Amino acid sequence: MFVTFCCSFDPLPEAVRDIVMRHCLHDQGMKAAIHAAVVMPDHVHLLLTPLRGLDGNLYSLVGILQGIKSASAHSLSRVLGRSGPVWQEESFDHVLRSEESFHEKLEYLRQNPVRRGLVTRAEDYRWLWVE
Repeated sequence: MFVTFCCSFDPLPEAVRDIVMRHCLHDQGMKAAIHAAVVMPDHVHLLLTPLRGLDGNLYSLVGILQGIKSASAHSLSRVLGRSGPVWQEESFDHVLRSEESFHEKLEYLRQNPVRRGLVTRAEDYRWLWVE
């Protein structure tokens, strides 16, 4: 799945993007296989595959995102000394139907900081993680 969720204020300070990335990767290998993540100044992109719990059922995308957004919002609010929502309530997701689509979305995610003019090479963007 390719998922995007947006910050409710702009920009997300550089000082807290590490915190957001840490929360995005927290359940790596437990609730989801995170293939890639990028924390941009105003949104986050994730490329992930939900995993199965001990009961054999897939973890829900809603539950995975709720965990990431809730935990990171608490951390960010504490660090920034602010109250109110950190993330917009809705998120945007796209089910990937083929290996080709996966690679297209992966490259889109990787190149997002380059397209925004934040770096000249994707590898130079501090808040990009690729499995």
